[in-house]
Amino acid sequence: MAPDHVDVLIVGAGLSGIGAACQLRRHCPDKTFAVLEARDCIGGTWDLFRYPGVRSDSDMSTFGYSFAPWQAPKVIAEGATILDYLRRTADEHDVTRHVRLRHRVLRADWDSRQARWTVLVRRDDTAETLTRTCSFLYACTGYYRYDAGYAPQFTGQEQFTGRIVHPQHWPADLDLRDRRVVVIGSGATAITLVPALARQAAEVTMLQRSPTYVLAHSSDDALADTLRRRLPERLAYPLIRWKSILLVTAIYQLSRWAPGLVRRALRRRTARALPAGYDVDRHFNPRYDPWDQRLCVDPDGDLFAAVSAGRATVVTDTIDRFTTDGIALTSGVHLPADVVVTATGLDLLLLGGMTLRVDGVDVDVAQTVAYKGTLLSGVPNFALAFGYTNASWTLRTDLVAEYVCRLLRHLDRTGTQVVTPLAPPDDRRAPLVGLTSGYVRRGVDRLPRQGHRAPWRVRQNYLRDLLLLRFGRVTDPGVRFSRADSALRRSVDA
Repeated sequence: MAPDHVDVLIVGAGLSGIGAACQLRRHCPDKTFAVLEARDCIGGTWDLFRYPGVRSDSDMSTFGYSFAPWQAPKVIAEGATILDYLRRTADEHDVTRHVRLRHRVLRADWDSRQARWTVLVRRDDTAETLTRTCSFLYACTGYYRYDAGYAPQFTGQEQFTGRIVHPQHWPADLDLRDRRVVVIGSGATAITLVPALARQAAEVTMLQRSPTYVLAHSSDDALADTLRRRLPERLAYPLIRWKSILLVTAIYQLSRWAPGLVRRALRRRTARALPAGYDVDRHFNPRYDPWDQRLCVDPDGDLFAAVSAGRATVVTDTIDRFTTDGIALTSGVHLPADVVVTATGLDLLLLGGMTLRVDGVDVDVAQTVAYKGTLLSGVPNFALAFGYTNASWTLRTDLVAEYVCRLLRHLDRTGTQVVTPLAPPDDRRAPLVGLTSGYVRRGVDRLPRQGHRAPWRVRQNYLRDLLLLRFGRVTDPGVRFSRADSALRRSVDA
């Protein structure tokens, strides 16, 4: 079968991939494109996760797209509402028909002679292997494995007679009525699950090895509602969005500059939300500074309300072993359980597992350096959608999509076909993600690196990235534009 060719091939039909396709439709309407998705429907994270209470951990005015105003009343939104928004946006921008479902990308090979990628794809519905070619490859695959979450093995786990469930693969037939549930974990998933399960189960315990910062936040936005009532949407939405951007940026920057001040403020808020005498320092006052790990949002204070009402319990301890009917802790306490939920995190996986080769040479992604946080040194005509870890993921992937469109237009204007990012001139490198969360520490060595200064440094700052990606120069010493024949000569000379 002759390979099909498009100008831009997008891998992944989740929030980033659909956003990238929409931006192509808006800014490069003459470009042909396709979106390859390994799963059987679009939606990515928001279709995969089905556990009770699944919702955004960011304000939807920034987690939604810049070009598609979020109109639902809740700004901390349920997963089903986000999925509906994503699918509706894809339809409205005529993207859905370009998505090829159950197309899993295995490998991509760049050929400098032809200035194109040849992409090996397996159709999971037919087991057929086929190829597609493209001039530009755009990976919007997220950063974790979809087929399995991180699930550590505990001593005695095989003796447990109840049910063990990972949130990433929540069973539709799980009935929690009259059940005792232990949720292992203290991250965003656990904090979402516990109040939701407390409305169903007889007993719910959140078992954490160490506490996490939790910020109660209203799922409504009174100011946003007022602006929508009084202003036309084209004026209201940018104001609402910028209000949220500046607020989140200010909290993060203050956490970096004055961590002790933010720690005390969070502790005071938490203490007010819990019963008098509650051991806040043991269960909600982490050893690390705010934003060394991601700050968790508790919509409407549901977690604190469940704990205050006695519908949920927080236990800070370590696991000694599983027993037939629960979990024995190192302190000697035994937690009875009928169901154990292992909200133990994600397993990092970049590019959805696909491999890259440039002119027959395998690319070790972990040895590349991210240019402007999106292009990889030495990899031509390739972009990676990687969002923020300290704010809404989409804020950055939106800017990346605009930047990719700027690159494509520059190639057309200059009559060049190839854009190749270069490594920084010095050898100083740092991890691409600076968080100390467990899932980051386990997988950071699989990610690209960053340099110590722009444009190879990722600042995790929307205002800086806005200047760099939307308004900054497309040409600078960190990137090379060339024609196909000159790209080949450089590859041969190297």
